[in-house]
Parts: sequence; C-alpha cells; structure tokens
Amino acid sequence: MRIGELARRTGVNQRLLRYYEEQGLLTPDRLPSGYRVYADTDVLPCMGVDGERLIASICPELVDDLMAERDRISRSISTLQEAQSASDAIITARPAASSTARPAPAGSR
Repeated sequence: MRIGELARRTGVNQRLLRYYEEQGLLTPDRLPSGYRVYADTDVLPCMGVDGERLIASICPELVDDLMAERDRISRSISTLQEAQSASDAIITARPAASSTARPAPAGSR
C-alpha cells in the first residue's frame, strides 16, 4: 500500500509516517519512481480508524514503546530547557552598552 493508504488505515498523518521511516521504525520498499510501498504489517499495532476517529486498544507493546518515546522526548525537552537557561543567563549578564555600542572608527575623534 502507498503512504496515503497507510495514513488512512492508521490515522497517522503522512509527515509522521515519514518521520518514523527516518527513525528506522518503518522500512517501506521503494518503487522505481521513488514512491514508498508499505506492507500490511506496517499498520501500527493496536491502532486503526473507526470512521473519522483514531482508535487505539491498550496493548503492552504499544504502551511500552510509547513510554520509552515519552521518556526520550522528556530528556530532549530538559536538555533544551537547560540550553535556554544558559543562554538567558548569558544574555542578562551582558553589559548594557555591549548590545548596541560599537567602537568609534580610528581617526574619527
């Protein structure tokens, strides 16, 4: 099946499916044209679409994977917050004149 069909069957948008491919979670075959071709086994476990609504049953492998991904995201957020705090500290510690003042060109005095 092509990416649009996989997106419809799982309720996951195509951009997120491409991200999963970048992360090695999905490995579709490629047609000579470059189109991705997914197998029925690529439909995410415990997920499906009921009309327009995404449904997910609770299954251990999905919950374990989601918990691991949530932990990875939390670590990334913490790292980014630390970098932001360090940047804020540097920005607020700078001398007030350093943000706009430039030395006068030589011989202009």
